Amino acid sequence: MSHDLPPEPAFGAALPVGPTPGVLQFLARRRSTAAITLAEPAPSEAELADLLRIAARAPDHGKLAPWRFILLDGADKAAFADRLADLARERGDATQVAKLSKLRTPPLAVVVVSRLVPSAIPEWEQILSAGAVSANLLNAVLAMGYGANWITDWYSYDPAALALLGLSDGERVAAFMMIGTPGEAPLERERPDVNALVSRWKA
Repeated sequence: MSHDLPPEPAFGAALPVGPTPGVLQFLARRRSTAAITLAEPAPSEAELADLLRIAARAPDHGKLAPWRFILLDGADKAAFADRLADLARERGDATQVAKLSKLRTPPLAVVVVSRLVPSAIPEWEQILSAGAVSANLLNAVLAMGYGANWITDWYSYDPAALALLGLSDGERVAAFMMIGTPGEAPLERERPDVNALVSRWKA
């Protein structure tokens, strides 16, 4: 599948500024896809490299890259889900086992890990950058024609699950991005009344 992405700009290159109506059209109807509807094919290795490059073009105060990616697919993803299921069964928690279907079903999961980089940049801004990377990745996957769902289930917070994933002290999961080809079109969901959430500050 060809997506005609431009090459990575050279450092210091002047980048075009102007309207991009197609992007606005996409964002106006952007909709995540239910994880349990996602099937093969997942993005190819070349497509995945493009998606991660796009994800990393997010606001990042101080140019710290306070995030990293962990890829889960194939037999390795299945083994990770099996170990999570073992954890849940040891605790007698069938609900946690059932929730793993959202991890097992999609062919690919990209874990966005938020990590604190020692610097003068506040921790909150570094966490927000990881969220921006996650949103970039989600939208890029959808714009490429695949389906995606941003999941943060129990295994995003459970210390034993995070240890299985290989997170270091101070690292947190920003997103389990479930990715694949949607088996059905997503339906529009209720949206907030934006006017009720807007105020204008006046002197």
